[in-house]
Amino acid sequence: MNKSIDSRLAHRWAQKFSKQNLRTFGRTIAPSLLAISLTSLAHAQGTVDFSGATTAMNSFKTFAEYAGAVICLGGLIFAGIRLMSGRFQEAIPGLFGALFGAGVLGWGAGWISSLTGQSINQ
Repeated sequence: MNKSIDSRLAHRWAQKFSKQNLRTFGRTIAPSLLAISLTSLAHAQGTVDFSGATTAMNSFKTFAEYAGAVICLGGLIFAGIRLMSGRFQEAIPGLFGALFGAGVLGWGAGWISSLTGQSINQ
């Protein structure tokens, strides 16, 4: 082979693998390599224990039941006092409050239980 052809080929390869090009390639590929390595680490993780989450959701469910009962009872007492005094129009918000409390009591506890896959025991 001709010496000038060899030197042009070597010069072309030297340009392709210059420090600048290798740095650019490294900066381009580094995020992907990092993501791949973290993905393999994530797959190596063990199982996660959600017993604490279930306990917390049971506490929220109990709070929703008690809060709904208190709201419902408060609304009924408010409406009852207004009805006994003859102010029927003022009793309507109390009745809606009792209805809201019943909704919190029923739907709130059911929704919270559905988040953890539990069944409602009544």
